[in-house]
Amino acid sequence: MQLLGHYNYWIFVLLMMTGFYVVISTTNLVKKIVGLNIFQTSVFILYISMGKIIGGTPPILLESDRPLLYSNPLPHVLILTAIVVGVATTALGLALVVRIKEAYGTVEEDEIRRLDDDL
Repeated sequence: MQLLGHYNYWIFVLLMMTGFYVVISTTNLVKKIVGLNIFQTSVFILYISMGKIIGGTPPILLESDRPLLYSNPLPHVLILTAIVVGVATTALGLALVVRIKEAYGTVEEDEIRRLDDDL
């Protein structure tokens, strides 16, 4: 039953392997960007899972007679920053795919390589 208690880590592994498989198995550039986003989301889940402490309270100092167990807010803050960076890099990647489509008429890697070799 210990394995079922860590379902968020199983979700992390499932999403990471799915994203990795999509990136290495497809030649479509848009699908590769989607695979990278799935991979990135799995890393977010891992960091957020590690930052949460069961029974922990937000790190706000209160007048208390007993010591409190605090959750670390740093992983959550870092993930917020990583989400913003991820959105920006996804937008840049999709903009590059649009330019590649305009230049080559396709978003398939194999066809782009073939067209480059013909030149």
